[in-house]
Amino acid sequence: MPFSLYLLAVAVFAMGTSEFMLAGLVPDIANGLGVPIGTAGLLTSAFAIGMAVGAPLTAALARRWPARASLLGFVLVFAAAHLAGAVTTSFPALLVTRVVAALANAGFLAAALTAAAALVAPDRKGRALAILLAGTTVATIAGVPGGAVLGTLLGWRATFWAIAILCLPAAFGVVKGFPANAAPELGAGHIQPPKPQSPEQKPAPSLRAEIRQLANPRLALTMVLGALVNAATFATFTFLAPIVTGTAGLAEPWVPVALVLFGLGSFAGVTGAGRLSDRRPGLVIAVGGPLLLLGWLTMAALAAGPVALLALVFVQGALSFALGSTLIARVLYESAGAPTMAGSYATAALNVGAAGGPAIAAGVLGAGSGDLGPVWTSAALVAVALLVAVALRRSDR
Repeated sequence: MPFSLYLLAVAVFAMGTSEFMLAGLVPDIANGLGVPIGTAGLLTSAFAIGMAVGAPLTAALARRWPARASLLGFVLVFAAAHLAGAVTTSFPALLVTRVVAALANAGFLAAALTAAAALVAPDRKGRALAILLAGTTVATIAGVPGGAVLGTLLGWRATFWAIAILCLPAAFGVVKGFPANAAPELGAGHIQPPKPQSPEQKPAPSLRAEIRQLANPRLALTMVLGALVNAATFATFTFLAPIVTGTAGLAEPWVPVALVLFGLGSFAGVTGAGRLSDRRPGLVIAVGGPLLLLGWLTMAALAAGPVALLALVFVQGALSFALGSTLIARVLYESAGAPTMAGSYATAALNVGAAGGPAIAAGVLGAGSGDLGPVWTSAALVAVALLVAVALRRSDR
C-alpha cells in the first residue's frame, strides 16, 4: 500500500477525533463560554449535519481540482477552523468553526476516498478504504480518550490545538504523495498528471451525469444499506455510557474502557474485512448482517451482566465496522460512473447514518424506553437493512 495512503489516514484520525471528542468536552465548553450544556450540545449536531450535507456540495465544488489541491485545501481549512475554535471566546463563533470544520472534513473524506481508490489497483479498493477507515477506528481507541484526558488536564482549548497540529503530517503527505497537477483516475492503480485527450478517449462525465448515477437502483440500495448499518452503530455508541453505568451498574471509569473496547473491535472489523470486501463482499454481508442483528438482540438481553456487556461491545464494534466498511467500499464500486463524486456518495451515506441513528435513539429514549432503548433501535435498524439487502440480492438476479 502507498505510504501516502497512511498519511491520509492520519488526517482521517484527526478528523475522527474531532468529530467524537466533544462528547467528553461539552460540560467544560459550556462552563468556559457561559452557555447551557444543552446549547453546547448543538456543536455535535452542527458537525454531523455539516458532514452529511457538505460531502456532495464540496465534492461538486472541487471535482475539477487536482487531487493535491483539493486534499491540501480541505486539510488546511480544517486545521484553521480548529485554530479559530481554540482562541474564540464566543459560542456562536465556535459553532461556525464546527460547521466549517465539518464541511472541510466532508470534502477531505470524499476526495480521500476517491484518491485512495486511484492509488491502488482496481481490485484493492476495499483494502485501501480499510486503511482510511482505520484512522476513524483508532480515533475511538486513542484519540477520543486522549482528547478527554488532554481537556481535563489543560482545558478544552488544548484539544482543539492538538487536532490542528495533527493535520500537519497529513498536509505533508499530500504534498509529497501527489503530483501538483494530478487528477485521480478511479481504479487506475496510481495517480498521475492528466494526459492530453485523444479522439478515442471518452470525455469526463458532467456533474449532471454523475448525479444521475444516484438513480441506479444498485447504488441507491447500497447507500441505504450503509446508512442503516452506520445508524445502528451510532444509535447505541452515542448512548453507551448510561448502559454501562445504569443497566450494567458499573462505575463511571468503566465508560472509557467500554469505548476503547468498541474502538478495538471496530479496528479489528475494518482490518479483517479489508480483503474480503474486495473478493467476497456478498459473504461479508450474508454472514455479518444476521450476526450483527443477533448481537444487538443479545446485548439487549444480557446488558445487565458487566462481563457480557463489555464482550458484546467489542464484538458489535467489530461486526458493525466490518459490515459498514464493506458496504461503503461497494458504494465506490457501484458509483464507478461518477469518478469525481463517488467518495462524496460514500461519505454522505456514512454521515446520514451517523446523524440519523442517534436522533432516532434519542426519540426512543424520550418515549420512556429506558437505557436499552438505543440497543433495540440498533436491532430494528439492522433488521430493516437485512430486508434492503434481500431486495438488493433480488435485483442482482
